[in-house]
Amino acid sequence: MKSALSKGWRPLLVLILLLVLWEGIARLFEVPSWLLPLPTQIAQEAFTGYALYTPHILSTITLSVTGYVVGISVGILVAILLFRIPFLQQAFYPLLILSQNIPVIVLAPLLVIWFGFGMLPKVIVIVLVCFFPVTIAALDGFRQTDRDMLYYLKMIGASDRQIFWKLQWQHSLPSLFSGLKIAGTYSVMGAVISEWLGANKGIGVYMTLASSSFKTDRVFVAIVLIMLLSLVYFGIVLAIEKSVLRWRSQGGNDSNGSINS
Repeated sequence: MKSALSKGWRPLLVLILLLVLWEGIARLFEVPSWLLPLPTQIAQEAFTGYALYTPHILSTITLSVTGYVVGISVGILVAILLFRIPFLQQAFYPLLILSQNIPVIVLAPLLVIWFGFGMLPKVIVIVLVCFFPVTIAALDGFRQTDRDMLYYLKMIGASDRQIFWKLQWQHSLPSLFSGLKIAGTYSVMGAVISEWLGANKGIGVYMTLASSSFKTDRVFVAIVLIMLLSLVYFGIVLAIEKSVLRWRSQGGNDSNGSINS
C-alpha cells in the first residue's frame, strides 16, 4: 500500500502541473471558453451540473458492464475453441485479425439497420471491441505453458482435458488478465460509441447534446467521466487479478500435482 502511494504521487503531480499550465496559457491568451474552457470552469460545471449527468453515468455503466461480460465470455470461448481445435485456428485466426480492421464507428450504423435501436446493437458494438484483446491474450497464455510440466503430465497419462484445465488454463491467467484489463477500458469507449447510435441516455448522449449546443465545458466533463470509468474498470480487474494470482501462488495451483479430478 505504501509502495503504491509512493509511486502514485508522481503521475498526480504531472497531471496537476499540466492543468496549471493549461489554465495559465488559456488565461494569458484569453482563449474563448467555447473553444477551450479553463480547468476551473470544467470543474465548476462538473460540480454544479451533477444532476444532469448522473442518469447518463448509470446508463453507460449498465450498458458497458453488460457488453463487457458478454464480450469477455465470447472472447474466452473463442480462444478455447481455437486453441483446442487446431483446424479452427488455421481457418479463422486470419479472419479474426481482419475483423479488427473494420472501424466500429462505420459498422455501428449497419447494426442499427439490422437490429433496430434497442439494446442488442449497442451490446454487439461493445462485444466487438472487447472480445479481441481477450481472445489474443488467452491464446498467447495457452502457448506459454511450461513445456517441462506439459511433458510430465503427458508422461503420467493425463488426458488432453486434464492438461488443459490443470496446466494450460492456469498458466494463461496472467496473460488473460492483461486482455481483461484492456477490454475493461475498451468497454467504456464501445458504450459511448454505441450511444451515439440513438440512445436516450448515456455519457455519449450527454456529450453529443453538449457538443451540439457548444457547451464545451460539458464535453470535457464527459471526457473526464469516460476516463474515470475506464480507470475504475481497470482497477477492479487489477484487484481481481492480484487476488486470483495470489491464491494461485499460495496453493490454488496444487492441483497440478493431482490429475485425478
